[in-house]
Formats: sequence, structure tokens, C-alpha cells
Amino acid sequence: MASEDSSDDSPDGSDEGFNKALATVFAIVFVDLLGFGILIPIIPLYAEHFGANEFVVGLLLASYSLMQFLFAPVLGRLSDERGRRPILLLSLFGSVVAWTLFGVADSLLFLFAARILAGVMGGNIATAQAYVADITPPEDRAKGLGLIGAAFGLGFVFGPALGGIFSSDAVLSFARTSLPAFVPITQFSLPSFVAAVICGVNLVVAAVVLPETRERQEESDDETPSHDRESRLKRLARAFSNPELAGLIASFFLLSLAFSSMESMFVLFTDQQYGFGPEMNGFVLAYVGVVIAIVQGGLVGRLTKRYGERTLALVGVGLELVTLSSLPFSPVIGSYLPSIGPISGGLFVLLFILMPLAAGNGFANVSLTTLVSKSATEDTQGGAFGLTQSAGSIARAVGPIVAGALYAAVAYWLPFVLGGLLMLPIGYVLLTTFQAKGRPIAAD
Repeated sequence: MASEDSSDDSPDGSDEGFNKALATVFAIVFVDLLGFGILIPIIPLYAEHFGANEFVVGLLLASYSLMQFLFAPVLGRLSDERGRRPILLLSLFGSVVAWTLFGVADSLLFLFAARILAGVMGGNIATAQAYVADITPPEDRAKGLGLIGAAFGLGFVFGPALGGIFSSDAVLSFARTSLPAFVPITQFSLPSFVAAVICGVNLVVAAVVLPETRERQEESDDETPSHDRESRLKRLARAFSNPELAGLIASFFLLSLAFSSMESMFVLFTDQQYGFGPEMNGFVLAYVGVVIAIVQGGLVGRLTKRYGERTLALVGVGLELVTLSSLPFSPVIGSYLPSIGPISGGLFVLLFILMPLAAGNGFANVSLTTLVSKSATEDTQGGAFGLTQSAGSIARAVGPIVAGALYAAVAYWLPFVLGGLLMLPIGYVLLTTFQAKGRPIAAD
């Protein structure tokens, strides 16, 4: 547990030890998300390779988020009792096993097993956040936790791009001639093995340089605070007694539901409508990640100071309403446009739509999160953020399943259009609950 003396907040009492520990935790989270991101353009087509339809693809994608939601508090509590270091090392080892199994899978059931294991190990985010809280003084804690958020973003930016590179014909050809013949090299397996190798390297580095920050302790149920024993679902339900916070949590859920639905079916959509494989999808998804990173990392802060959170959130949901609804019709719109060099009219329209879609998501996500902060008291900030993240996790588990069912049973365009329409209730909440500059209206 962190000492009250800030000079002793680092594991070995030195700035060098503090920086090394913080950098290692950053790397752990970044690599986890990098491995996750590498497989984003791979998983839907991999599942189709084994005969899965769009609904089953949605189930496969949702299994990771569901397991992460369920096991994040479990791993967090274990890290309180057994120490942060062993739980983080265990999760890295589990990720190595999961991504290796994913690469050698010979059936859809095998894919599900590997994906579920990866989701369980992905629950280490709570432990990583607790580790940062252990080693940072209160005045630097927001900065430390912000680095964890940055690791998330960077993993989503670079992951799909690496997935595209390692599924390309040139890299596959090189791997087949360089690796032993018994290693199965395909456009699906190679990115999985790369993710496993990256996690393996991270495991070795963490085992060498990551110190423990918390003494092992056994706590009885009576010693466990009631808020720790209470499930996140119960806390989520209880939060709806606060009208402003309830509206924001519901809005965050709908925003995450819409975007995760789009993400889950995007690779299948571009494969069927544009003929994109993992390589091209990887680069397109990386393009989306770069736009989101630029918006969240640079533009949001400046624009918020000038226009306020509510206005920026409204702009974000407005952009997503238009772009999500028009995305599935981009091939039709593009057919009326001439090609620009190697870029077809359809691809030009797709990239044109994806830029404001990504920007809108960045605006809405950050603005809603800030409004949550302003709607909570100082001593309930952490709990409020935890509730929004729980709502987002549930949405990311539900979204791919619902989107897959609609895509397979009704029409390919329906998940995208409905995702756009989900922005309307978010806009209603923002217009009726919040005044200009994002200040909540006082409850009666």
C-alpha cells in the first residue's frame, strides 16, 4: 500500500524505481490491448473460415468483453489479497496461452475457448489501476491513471495496423520460408502468434523489473468493505436514483452499444461489400484509431474550454447519428463517383465517412465522461467512473450479439442505422438535463 510520504510512493523509494514500475505497468496494459487490437481485423473472418454466421461472430466477439467484465473485479480482489505482481504476471502468462491457442485453433469451439481465456486474462485492468494507485501520491494519481487510458488508446491504434501487416501476402510468404514447417502459418494464425510473442516478451520483462507494491494479506468477509462486496450490477442499479447521473450512465451505455455494434460487423461489411481482407481492414481500422487519438489527445481539451462539454457532446452524437446511418450505404454512394488513382469511389466515401464518425465518438466519449465527473461529488468520483465503465463493458458484450443477429437475420445495414438512431435519446438527455457548459440542472 502506498505510503503517506510521497518520497516512498515508489516501490524502492526512488524516482527511478517509480518511473520503471509505472512504465512497466503502462507496457503491460498497452501490450494487452495491442494483442487485442491485432486480432480485430482477423477474428470475424477467422470465425467465418470455420462456418460461423454473423450472429456467431457477434457471440465470439462479445465473449471477450463479457469475461473481462466478470473477472476484472475478481482479479482486482485477488491482487488485494495476494499482491499485484503475481496477478499481473499470471494474466500475461494466460494471454500468451490464449493467443497461442487462437493461432492453432482447428474449430470454432477452439476459437471460443481461446477468446474466453483471453477475456478472463484481460480483466487485469483493475489490478493495473490498483498498482498505479499504490505507487503514486494522490496529487499524481490522475496523471498515472491517465497513462493507463493512453495505453488503451495506443493499443487500439497500433494493434489493427500490425494485424494488417502480419496478414499481408509479403509477410506471410517470408514467415513460411523462415519458420519451421510444423508452425501453421495462415493470414489468421500469424497475427495470433505475433500477439502471443509480444505478450511473452512483456511477461519476461515484467518478471524481471516489476516490483511488488502490496504485502500479501488475507481478509475475512467481515473486514471487506461493503462497497467491495456489492456487485457492480447492484451499484449500477442504485446509481439510477440520481437523475443526472442515471441519464449520463444510460447515454454512455448507448454510445458504447452503438460503436461496439458497428465495430463488430465492420470487418464483415467491408469483406462482403468491398472485398477487403484482414490486411486492408487492419489499415482502415488503424486510420479510425488515429483519428480518435488525435481528437481525444488534442482537440477535445481546447474545444471544451471554448464551447463546454454539453455542446461538444451534442456535436459528437450528431456526427455519429449521420455517419453511422450512412456508413452501410457508402458503396452505393461511391458507385456514382470516379476513382482517384488507386482509391475507388466507394473507398473514398468510406474513408470520408469514417473520419467524422471517429471524431464524433471521440468528442462524445470524453465529454460524457467529463459530465459524469461534474455530476458526482469529490468523494464519489471513482465510483461514478467505475459505473460508466461497467455500463460500457456491458454494452460491448451485448452490442456484437445484437448486431450479429440483426445482420444475419434481417439486413446488413440495420445494425449501423440503428446504432445511429441510438444517438437520439443521448441528445435528448443532453438537451433536457444539462445547461450550457455542461452544468447539471439541480434536482428538485
